[in-house]
Amino acid sequence: MLRGFATVSYYAADLEAARTWYSELLGMDAYFQRPGYVEFRVGDYQHELGIIDAKYAPPAPERPAGEIIHWHVDDLATSFDRLLTMGATEFQPPTDRGNEFVTASVVDPFGNILGIMYNPHYLEVLTEPSKG
Repeated sequence: MLRGFATVSYYAADLEAARTWYSELLGMDAYFQRPGYVEFRVGDYQHELGIIDAKYAPPAPERPAGEIIHWHVDDLATSFDRLLTMGATEFQPPTDRGNEFVTASVVDPFGNILGIMYNPHYLEVLTEPSKG
């Protein structure tokens, strides 16, 4: 039933500031935009990262909450430090989960949880022949 995520969406009260911040983080500008929304294509599979004007967000909890999407990174410590340098705050410190899996998460300057992970299974999938 679930074949992979199509779009992960974050909200920001200042959409233009969020677009600028994520453009700097990702090293690219959004490829799609319309009033109240911008979208980036990210990573090996061109997953969609959308940022939506917060006026369209459901009521917010008192603290960051929701699912945590962990994006694979090749160097977790460097990626985590870069996020903190860019103004994100620690949500979960780098944590060794065993078997070479390491996770961490931050809250971006707009109140969204952004997870990162070193995941050896992700790398294995990249090297597998196509199953199509």
